[in-house]
Amino acid sequence: MYPADCKYTKDHEWIKVEGGVGRVGITDFAQKQLGDVVYLELPQVGRTLKQGEAFGTVESVKAVSELYSPVSGEIVAVNSALADTPEAVNKDPHGSWMVNIRLSAPAEMGSLLAVADYSALVK
Repeated sequence: MYPADCKYTKDHEWIKVEGGVGRVGITDFAQKQLGDVVYLELPQVGRTLKQGEAFGTVESVKAVSELYSPVSGEIVAVNSALADTPEAVNKDPHGSWMVNIRLSAPAEMGSLLAVADYSALVK
């Protein structure tokens, strides 16, 4: 269910890194807990983040939750299509990325959960 080529946070974000840039979204577990996603507040390109820092919010019919950065770095892209189609997060949470972050401290990836550890966490 969870892609093996991603790493995960205990806050239910996923990150897939290619070429020093990490693509970030929320997990299937998170979208199920939230219910129907109706709005996303995402940051501007160029913002720098520290690992664990909030970078936006996801609003559903049940709640508003903060999004936390799995790594430190600079936001180099934002998926602006989600502004018009936030429900895409419910339909394909691992395909509906929210931001791309250029990692400033790649070693932080070692502190994230592998797929087996994350799957055990959400059982």
